[in-house]
Amino acid sequence: QLVESGGGLVQAGGSLRLSCAASRRTSSNNGMGWFRQAPGKEREFVSAISWRGGTTYYAESVKGRFTISRDNAKNAVYLQMDSLKPDDTAVYYCATARGSTAVVVASEYNYWGQGTLVTVSS
Repeated sequence: QLVESGGGLVQAGGSLRLSCAASRRTSSNNGMGWFRQAPGKEREFVSAISWRGGTTYYAESVKGRFTISRDNAKNAVYLQMDSLKPDDTAVYYCATARGSTAVVVASEYNYWGQGTLVTVSS
């Protein structure tokens, strides 16, 4: 089970920190990722992190602005989002990968949270 939190309304240029609490069964030894889906658009990859945290990937649209991290002792993964833009408005989903590596393809994830809404106003 994955539960996201931290979404909300923020002005452009602001910051938010998303959290994802995972049960041990859904995150143990697994890579984790964040995806997002804007209204009327397909779900897209945002960021991923390997089990040990040594490998991270970012979508080009968020590189340099977002930072993914994890705390395995707490079974949690985080997404620090800075310099937010209106185009970042979406429902953000946390997901657990099938393996231990960081992956960018949604089909490589087998557990998903319910999502948390991020709205960035201009």
